[in-house]
Amino acid sequence: MKIEIIEQAVKVLRGGGTILYPTDTIWGIGCDARDREAVEKLYAIKERDHSKSMLLLVESGEWGVESGERPTTYILPRERWQALLGNGIADNLPAADDSLGIRVPQHAFCQEVIHQLGAPLVSTSANLSGHPSPQRYEEIEEELKRRVDFCVPPLPEFLSTETRGSRIVKILPDGTQTIIRP
Repeated sequence: MKIEIIEQAVKVLRGGGTILYPTDTIWGIGCDARDREAVEKLYAIKERDHSKSMLLLVESGEWGVESGERPTTYILPRERWQALLGNGIADNLPAADDSLGIRVPQHAFCQEVIHQLGAPLVSTSANLSGHPSPQRYEEIEEELKRRVDFCVPPLPEFLSTETRGSRIVKILPDGTQTIIRP
């Protein structure tokens, strides 16, 4: 893995910047989940309505969520995510119902960036709102590439073989699970 690229991505994130990067699913754009202004930049970059929340990529740990064969995002109620994350994330990340999407990526690049940053990484698909989600770097709109502060190059060691968005499971306060996207 190219250490210099990871270090550059973390430096940009720590400085309040945004990055375009490969994930365990499709390409994403993101920022430090603790930085309210950086989260606002992401909404502006995507031309996205604030009613559509973004998710967090987190290090493995005591999340109470499983990483199955397919990458899975769990939408957790405030009580659950706040018990695990505390109050350190930006207040403009949770959805209107105070839920928050969390995924533990099984992806070396994401894991190392999250570890070095020491915080969750915001993740949202690398497309303008309403446009198709890109499966490959070459499909990402040039306009979007110009809007972020740093583009991680599509090096083979950074790429995932998954071309679909993650499976999405919503966990209700009572523990009931509902599959939103299989």
